[in-house]
Amino acid sequence: MVTSTGVARLERRESGILLLLDGTESSWIDMVDPTHLDFEYQQQMNAVLDVLLPAVPVRAVHLGGAGCALARAWEALRPGSTQLAVEIDAVLAQRVREWFDLPRAPRLRIRVGDAAEVAPTLREGEWDVVVRDVFAAGRVPASCRTREMLQACRRALAPGGVYLANTVSAPREEVAAELAAVRRVFGGGLVVADAACVRGRRRGNLVVVARAEPLTPEQMQEIDRAVRRLPLPVRTWSLDDPALPHA
Repeated sequence: MVTSTGVARLERRESGILLLLDGTESSWIDMVDPTHLDFEYQQQMNAVLDVLLPAVPVRAVHLGGAGCALARAWEALRPGSTQLAVEIDAVLAQRVREWFDLPRAPRLRIRVGDAAEVAPTLREGEWDVVVRDVFAAGRVPASCRTREMLQACRRALAPGGVYLANTVSAPREEVAAELAAVRRVFGGGLVVADAACVRGRRRGNLVVVARAEPLTPEQMQEIDRAVRRLPLPVRTWSLDDPALPHA
């Protein structure tokens, strides 16, 4: 079907439905088990959150909504959570409510808007988690990789809050610039990924983890152990690791 910004297609796959936007896999929703996250980067984000904010309801904003798979999982895993998904495509925002059993407002609100424009309007210190998962034609839009965007996300975080960003390993110069901006704004953090993606041997997802307060060595070690236990094990990389692309 035609949406506000492109074409959406649904495919039944096993117990779930795959949402494709302009031919690219965007979300997979398990219609039986909402806690089942099929996309590896979402599994990694969930593992990180389990370490840094274990077993508590969260106030989470998702910059980039699509099928709201992660928000749906956190609603089931963390009852009492309140979440906001920001989706630029107005038709898609309406249809996902019809297609999938998403939590209703106020547990999950869907706001139509451009993530780069909405982020600066988020109330300061209101959110435990800010997830940036915005793509256009397979790349993170330049407006969502800026220092100003990152500063807006940091301001929105409550004390101890976590910034989680889904980005891609190529082009390398874009990744290097984004990681440099994260270092400047947050002072540090880590990347969750496999070695081939980090070193540029193949294209894939990188999950960036940052927060206003430095991660302790114990937290970094615990996150590393958690992501190594995932169905497809990965590892963590300090933002200063020379294997990562640097500007």
